[in-house]
Amino acid sequence: MKDPVQERNEVLYRLDLAVAHLEASMSPLLIPDSGASLVYAIKGARDLNGVAAVPGGMVLRDGKVTAGGPCAFGADEECARIVLTAMKFDPLMRSIATISFSENVLAVFEAMLLECTPFDRNRKPPGISTMDWGVASCCNDGVPDIMYDRGGNKRPGIIHISGEDPVVVTNNIIICSNRI
Repeated sequence: MKDPVQERNEVLYRLDLAVAHLEASMSPLLIPDSGASLVYAIKGARDLNGVAAVPGGMVLRDGKVTAGGPCAFGADEECARIVLTAMKFDPLMRSIATISFSENVLAVFEAMLLECTPFDRNRKPPGISTMDWGVASCCNDGVPDIMYDRGGNKRPGIIHISGEDPVVVTNNIIICSNRI
């Protein structure tokens, strides 16, 4: 069994590595106005404190993609809830990134032969978090590589990329960046 402190340090290390790759190679076109998110959870995470993230997300500064701050546990509640929901369906899927939706980006992911599953936030039942419901509605047969909402009602579309590790997630984002 792994030492909990060692595991948390490894999660931060892998997340930092993924962030460095994004800063070097991610297309600014993939950054939502609110910033792109990237999270990585420890094994068996049950709450926000078990999920590391980039505080403030990946943002644009002077036209370049950069981290909003140093990676830390408990730094992104919304995206942490997304990965925690996904982990209920597949405990190995411990990393999620959130980027801007466009039909072109979706077409690139589909051409990469990634499993892409939509959800429509307008169909969400009352009394439940949109993201919790959206992710759960996509996970009928496991966690797909891509979960997306085209947006609407003045809400921008969003794409969630899932994976076992943030470097895998980041590699898919970089491949997409090179093709759009």
